[in-house]
Formats: sequence, structure tokens, C-alpha cells
Amino acid sequence: MRVTGADWERLREDAERVAHFVGHRAYMRMQGGRCVALVSRVGEDGGSWHLCSIYERRPQVCRDLQRGAPECEAELARKPRLPPGAG
Repeated sequence: MRVTGADWERLREDAERVAHFVGHRAYMRMQGGRCVALVSRVGEDGGSWHLCSIYERRPQVCRDLQRGAPECEAELARKPRLPPGAG
């Protein structure tokens, strides 16, 4: 997901942890096909879910797109691919 200058400012101290630059553009970091801002939780019933650790400060594109929506998947597909270990 693209990160704008306004998003970077909103992310404050978390910006470098959750986003990185590819050329002159910033993107959210991905790990294992998921955003690094997602934190896994396991419930008492053994089920798991993910919480956004930066929800109140998340980038605008995350605010605009519903998770898993075709538009969200298109944003992921548009992200430039990095060589392994580069991002």
C-alpha cells in the first residue's frame, strides 16, 4: 500500500518500522503476504485474528479500502516487487 507524505507524518515514530521506500515512493512493509502492522492474536477458543497496531494512524489508503476488497488486492498487486531480503 502506498504511503503519502501526510501518512508518513501521521505514522510518526512508527513510520520507519512499518513503511519503506522503493525509489522515491513509500510503501507499507509486507511480511509473509501481510502488512507488518498487523499483530496476530489467539483467542481462548484457539481461533486467531489480526489487529492493526497503527489503526488510529493508518495510511489513508487503508482508511479508504475495505480489507480484502478487490481494490485492496489491486493496490497490493501494484506494489513494485523487491528482491528477497531488500525490503
